[in-house]
Amino acid sequence: MVVTQTVDPTRAVAAATPDMRHSFFERRTLSNFVLTFFLWILAILAAVPLFSVLYMLIVRGGARINLETLTSLPPAGFMPGGGVGNAIVGTLVMVFLAALISVPFGVLGGVFLGLVAPESKLAGAARFVGQVLTGFPSILAGVFVFGFLVLAMGTYSAIAGGVALAIGMFPTILLTSEQAVRMVPQRMKDAAAGMGCTPFQATWKVTLPTALPGIMTGVMLAVAGAAGNSAPLLFTALFSNYWIESLREPTASLAILIYNFSGMPFPNQIELAWAASLVLVVIVLVFNIVSRLFGAPKL
Repeated sequence: MVVTQTVDPTRAVAAATPDMRHSFFERRTLSNFVLTFFLWILAILAAVPLFSVLYMLIVRGGARINLETLTSLPPAGFMPGGGVGNAIVGTLVMVFLAALISVPFGVLGGVFLGLVAPESKLAGAARFVGQVLTGFPSILAGVFVFGFLVLAMGTYSAIAGGVALAIGMFPTILLTSEQAVRMVPQRMKDAAAGMGCTPFQATWKVTLPTALPGIMTGVMLAVAGAAGNSAPLLFTALFSNYWIESLREPTASLAILIYNFSGMPFPNQIELAWAASLVLVVIVLVFNIVSRLFGAPKL
């Protein structure tokens, strides 16, 4: 006689399923909660100085932001009104010159380091120099450009300021471009070679377009850093109270205007220094946001 035993499927599944219940007071769960809470506290503490500075800029600088401030020339002592228009234009001009110099050489250098000869002695030396330059004091770049360009030209100029800023931008663009090129999947390069593309065609039509978001992220971050850099401009572009008419003349910049006006005993100039600080922070913030947009993963 055969006896058949009926098995409840629900109970069988429940018996086969591991028990996923856990207590909050288990060592793993408790340590995870404590460390997460601790990291949130540290993040909030780190954000307090940032938001306090932003609050002061918005309150004190925002009160002076108007069309006149953004489009007028700086005032003389004891004079009311005025603005920072020439400093905004001068900053953008010198950053644009610096980008014209540093971006082509930085991207080409990144392609060489990441694709052409990544293991060569020349690549190793260039990579080492780029890493050293990332920690290079920016004021020394200004002194260097002053010695070989400002003295040769006989005057401070926007050209000298752009060259000094380009020295600071170059290592950031070089190293980020190298990493962006290295992150391009090897199968894409192999596919281009398999289709009969020359190395130049594969680089131009496959590698660079794929690495473009990472390259642009590095470019935008370098531009944002250059826009707020004041030390090299003290020795190269100096300052001017007038609109820029030639690249071979002293040129105003927001960073130097803030430096000059913040130490003056005139309330109007101090208010303009706060307004210029807010404008400079907004410019840097815009470049950082653009870099994030370029670097965001495409869905």
